[in-house]
Amino acid sequence: MDRLRCMQAFVAVADLGSFARAAEQLDVSAVMVGKYVQQLEAHLGTALLQRNTRRQRLTEAGTAYLAGCRQVLEQVQHVEASVAGLQLQPRGLLRISAPSTWGSCVLAPALASLLEAQPLVNIELDLSNRTVDLIEDGFDATIRVGPLPSREVVARPLPPYAMSLCASPDYLRRKGTPRDPADLAQHECLSHLSWRGGHGWRLANGDAVDWEPRARLSSNDGQALRQAALAGAGLVLQPTALLGEDIAAGRLVTVLADHVPAARPMHLIYLPDRRPRPRLQCFVEFLMERFPVTPEVR
Repeated sequence: MDRLRCMQAFVAVADLGSFARAAEQLDVSAVMVGKYVQQLEAHLGTALLQRNTRRQRLTEAGTAYLAGCRQVLEQVQHVEASVAGLQLQPRGLLRISAPSTWGSCVLAPALASLLEAQPLVNIELDLSNRTVDLIEDGFDATIRVGPLPSREVVARPLPPYAMSLCASPDYLRRKGTPRDPADLAQHECLSHLSWRGGHGWRLANGDAVDWEPRARLSSNDGQALRQAALAGAGLVLQPTALLGEDIAAGRLVTVLADHVPAARPMHLIYLPDRRPRPRLQCFVEFLMERFPVTPEVR
């Protein structure tokens, strides 16, 4: 027995005064309305309505049961309205994974406007260069650089992840500007420890060129290498997301532009959902609008 449907039929009959009018409101037959009421009476073991060919009225039990039915149905409507509101209003915790440098330099500052626009959304931003599993690690979405995962996911393109090779004007005045990768043997090159054991940059000019620098300063942190380059310690090869403002301001000068590694594809990745959660949907729309991809790089 569909208890709620039976209650709806009983309340409609009591309010409208007839099975026919209740049937019209519920868009079912009058016979079906009668069956709903009969099922309730059989379940309760008592009559709820006294009826003849011309009229009907509530029994004492029916009057008491009607008040309870109204409360139950109102509560159901309230709960359903609350759930419907959750489906429309972005709210709750959004867990995002992003590459360390891009996440800290580009995404984190941008999220301020999203938080202002969505006051019911909280964001947990995990910055790591590891590849996360959306399900096992419990993330709503991840920004990934490089090849897409084999698992069936939704992948939305973001601007490619570009690199820059540069040095401070002071360093270039003292050491000169390299014109060819072979010139790097005469320069101080700042190396990241995570790249090939801390040795070498993978430069490119048509065919890839591996060059093993003599790195007097290595670090596992790109920000540390940036600061060292700004202080004139040497050449730095790091993401443009980290160095772009310094290059634009003239604090760093790009060199060997034709030999910088090609920009790698970057995507926003999340699992497909027939009914996308509003908090995830608002994040996806925000990123696509904030970081559009021009047609030529799609």
